[in-house]
Amino acid sequence: MALKKYKPTTPGQRFKVISAFDDITTSKPEKSLLCSKPSSGGRNNRGKMTIRYRGGGHKKMYRFIDFKRNKDGVPATVKTIEYDPNRSARIALLFYADGEKSYILAPHGLKVGQQIISGNGVSPDLGNCLTLGEIPFGSIIHNIELRPGQGAKIARGAGAYAQLMSRDGKYATVKMPSGETRMILCACRATIGMVSNIDHSLEVSGKAGRSRWLGRRPRNRGVVMNPVDHPMGGGEGRASGGHPRSRKGLPAKGYKTRSNKKNSSQYIIERRKK
Repeated sequence: MALKKYKPTTPGQRFKVISAFDDITTSKPEKSLLCSKPSSGGRNNRGKMTIRYRGGGHKKMYRFIDFKRNKDGVPATVKTIEYDPNRSARIALLFYADGEKSYILAPHGLKVGQQIISGNGVSPDLGNCLTLGEIPFGSIIHNIELRPGQGAKIARGAGAYAQLMSRDGKYATVKMPSGETRMILCACRATIGMVSNIDHSLEVSGKAGRSRWLGRRPRNRGVVMNPVDHPMGGGEGRASGGHPRSRKGLPAKGYKTRSNKKNSSQYIIERRKK
């Protein structure tokens, strides 16, 4: 997965660094796993704008991704590695031995033609899915469930991974991508390896137009607004804006917004690094 730099033939090309897409094997997705994805432009079901700075963007089709990986004991062959416009990671099309097809998040290093499997007692090889109770200590994992059978919630973005540290009773200790260490039930599933497209964080758009293609509109700062629009707005000339805070008045730096009554706090062993 290489990055591609451009010669500065135009101002937009000068700093542009994007993926070379050399890991992608086809440009045609599997039709049976597609559905239309209407864009909301940040509006809710009443047409009221609830999220600012969204709108436009290229049309997208949604790919159904199997985050549960609960087809146990049936080997699957990797048919293609594909681009997904809805996420930063690459996706892999699987052909199961019984004829079923499905998409999964492609782990880094997964190749076309490779065989993967999920279930109890399978070997902890790249792309295989098994419970945290069966994964060896120190393994790099992604696509981790928080509740058994719920489907993966953790470590799904490009280049993301967690590490299995230890087990105690029915809980496994996992070091999260953020640096947080927390306990997760051993019955929860995870996939071996890290998520593909590891160079995604190094990409540079190069121009505002690429953000518009993604459906992101220009975002203006709070300090340039009027007092009626933002707590940091107003003042004569270029006022600094006072204490940094959100549009709703919540302090933005150093203020903890996590509820201290949250049930899952008891499972956190070590907080993420500041």
